Amino acid sequence: MILQRLRLIVPSLALLGAGLLFSLPATAQGGPGGPPVGGPLPPVVSPGGNVTTASKVQLGKALFFEEQLSSTGQTSCATCHINSSGGTDPRSADSSTINPGFDGLFGTGDDVVGSMGVIQSLASGAYEAHADFGLDAQVTGRKAPTMINAAFAPHLFWDGRAGGTFVDPITLNVVLGNGAALESQAAGPVVSESEMGHMGRNWSEAVAKLESATPLAAAVSLDTTLANFIAGRDYTDLYNDAFGPGGVTASRTAMAISAYERTLVSNQAPISQGPGGLTPQENQGLNLFLTKARCVICHSGPLLTDFDFKNTGVTPIFQDLGRGAVTGNPQENGRFKTPDLLNVELRAPYFHDGSAKTLEEVVDFYNRGGDFHVNQAAAIIPLGLTVQEKAALVAFLKRPLTDTRVVAEVGPFARPTLFSESSRRAVHYGQGTPAPFANQVPRAIAVEPQVLGNNSLTVAVADIPPQGQAILAIDFAPGFFLIEGAGVYLAGSQALRIIPVGPVQGSGPGGGYASASLPVPNNASFIGLPIYMQWFIATANISASEAISIELF
Repeated sequence: MILQRLRLIVPSLALLGAGLLFSLPATAQGGPGGPPVGGPLPPVVSPGGNVTTASKVQLGKALFFEEQLSSTGQTSCATCHINSSGGTDPRSADSSTINPGFDGLFGTGDDVVGSMGVIQSLASGAYEAHADFGLDAQVTGRKAPTMINAAFAPHLFWDGRAGGTFVDPITLNVVLGNGAALESQAAGPVVSESEMGHMGRNWSEAVAKLESATPLAAAVSLDTTLANFIAGRDYTDLYNDAFGPGGVTASRTAMAISAYERTLVSNQAPISQGPGGLTPQENQGLNLFLTKARCVICHSGPLLTDFDFKNTGVTPIFQDLGRGAVTGNPQENGRFKTPDLLNVELRAPYFHDGSAKTLEEVVDFYNRGGDFHVNQAAAIIPLGLTVQEKAALVAFLKRPLTDTRVVAEVGPFARPTLFSESSRRAVHYGQGTPAPFANQVPRAIAVEPQVLGNNSLTVAVADIPPQGQAILAIDFAPGFFLIEGAGVYLAGSQALRIIPVGPVQGSGPGGGYASASLPVPNNASFIGLPIYMQWFIATANISASEAISIELF
């Protein structure tokens, strides 16, 4: 009798639960039998060989914001991963960072909104014009994903090529056997020729540069804890403090950066506390997220991701193989990592190619069932959302998923100000003088930090005819006079230095360029010293760039 009664009761309870899912106010349940959404985040787990310590975290924070870790001294991990932008690159939001995409042509349909890296350069510091970007900074072929909450991901990068096994980038020995996707990821950008490295850079060169660098010399506004940790010590001392004797190594660098990144846990968004407190519109959006909009199929759990790889139909497969290029499995061609959705409203533009500028565009994309359907995930189908439903879904993706500490950059998200964000950057003034036969004004380039001890402060000139001699003039005061019709914005004092750089490089109309790498003495008496520079190109006539002023620090 009891068994018969249970058989009758249990189906009734199941039907009652299914009805409640749609009749109650917003809940964090999935669809019938589906996974939950939101709620407390799990604890962060460090790999056994890289246990998190306070000193390791502070070293990792210094390295994450260390622009001197790049070959040109202008790009750090943090340059492309800004906390208040949800851990992504705010420069991508105005589409100022464009990669020409698969066809190599700007202004066509496959252009990618990526992240700005470094000007292509040689080990000597001299710039080398890039086939696509010339003497401008290179742009990555995918948009930078967030590093916030990346500690929970088993694979990193859009294609998941950074897995749980961490291999020393110099010795190629296995350092950490599992759970080390952060370490594997951190080892890549430092030697990438487009992101942080010069052509052919290796980790031994990066280590040597750190050993001679003054920690965070180019950054400003360090928080008290970080400033007290550095306390005038060099990187060798800081590494020994964090890891014990052994100094700076490639593996320790990646492990320290990862220890810091494991503290970047965003767990105070409203959805992380539970589904209560949502507005009626946000509540409607949550129910759509769980049901009609089908978002929960891929975006489930407390981080709103299944950590899987799927082809949602953003781009044609041939333009970017995604996960398939890593695994060699044709079935995975065009698949990309499912991003977590916490703080997603801060992370525009969206998708791996940055093609959706707003969350509204993202919702429209999924509502029409994606754009490219070869090898597309079966879960992506037209949704038939109304205008009101789309607005509700977007409302849910905003405030309920946003941690206000991330927006304000407080708590674990407090950070230094980078050189590239500061008033220390070079100031351009005056007007250039074009060559009479070219009608193109030479353009001065000065993006590297003029920090004391920088043995290779590279300045350059671009947009000039590919002929003539490049000359760099340096003075200690501004002024103005003419020389053969070219405006000179220097004082012309007795301290004026004329540096004959040599023949212009490059080819094609306006494709000429030149660069010079200058040593900055490590002499504290030079702090605050203003320096004024201007480029001149000598052919049958004299052309000139605008002038540049910098102040040593």
